Amino acid sequence: MENNPQRPRTNGALLAALVIMTIAAIVASYLYFDQKKVAENQEITISERVEEISTTRVKLDSISTALDAKIAEVQKLGGDVTELEKVKAQLEDDKASLRRGNRISMSKYDAKIKQYEAFLIEKDTLIANLQRENVTLATNVQVLDQENAGLKTERQQLTDSVTSVVSRNQELSSKVTRAAALKAQNVKIYAVNSRGKVKDDDSYKAKRLEKIKLTYKLLDNPLTKEEPKEVFVRVLDPQGAVVSDMANGSGTFMVDGNETIYTTKQTVDYTNDGKSVELLYTRGIPYKPGKYTVELYSEGFRIGAGEFAVR
Repeated sequence: MENNPQRPRTNGALLAALVIMTIAAIVASYLYFDQKKVAENQEITISERVEEISTTRVKLDSISTALDAKIAEVQKLGGDVTELEKVKAQLEDDKASLRRGNRISMSKYDAKIKQYEAFLIEKDTLIANLQRENVTLATNVQVLDQENAGLKTERQQLTDSVTSVVSRNQELSSKVTRAAALKAQNVKIYAVNSRGKVKDDDSYKAKRLEKIKLTYKLLDNPLTKEEPKEVFVRVLDPQGAVVSDMANGSGTFMVDGNETIYTTKQTVDYTNDGKSVELLYTRGIPYKPGKYTVELYSEGFRIGAGEFAVR
């Protein structure tokens, strides 16, 4: 009878404990579902972020490819690619930053992409202008080439004409020069012995031929300038070799552009009056038997010839 009053307190404690446990279970259940919801939301956010990054990367790669194509096109057209290369470098920095996962908002990347796309459109206009300019330049070059070809033809025709005139003038000058050349007539060769006696014969004995005396007459020619003239004498032996002695007055002169040996020479004061000329030539060694030819040259032309024989 004495223990009955304590039961209600025990029942109350149990009831309180049950209430607390129920409340704790409810709170734990709420916290669990709340965390699950947060985790689901975070997963969705991460997925969306990954998709945004992937989409942005694809767009940046596409813009990079387009930039490369435009740089190549502008270079081919001869334009300035400095600005294009600068933008390409900035684009590569943005792509690298995106790969590193730097915390840049996607809205900023969207803004950059729009700027890049606008830049590409702007450069399309530049390329179109360059293409038109190149077409114009190509047309101008073609016209200039045609004009140049015409000028070359005209210049060639003029050159041919000048060459023809020069050739005719040279031919005429050559004819005038040849017409003005001296003419030697009555070329005769005499033998002179050691006593100075002159002999005129068909042939001369070698032992009596100490010197030869050459005489000739210069014909009148109104085209020939009256002045001192050099006359070169060539004595040819029976074998056609030039009789010469460099220590005795022989030397070389030019005939038809070739250097030729002469036997002796003299200066004649030409007066255009049929002047008679004499020349005495002494040779240090005897003449061989045979027929000798004497040739006279002046101002590059052969002006006369004669012959004598030695027995």
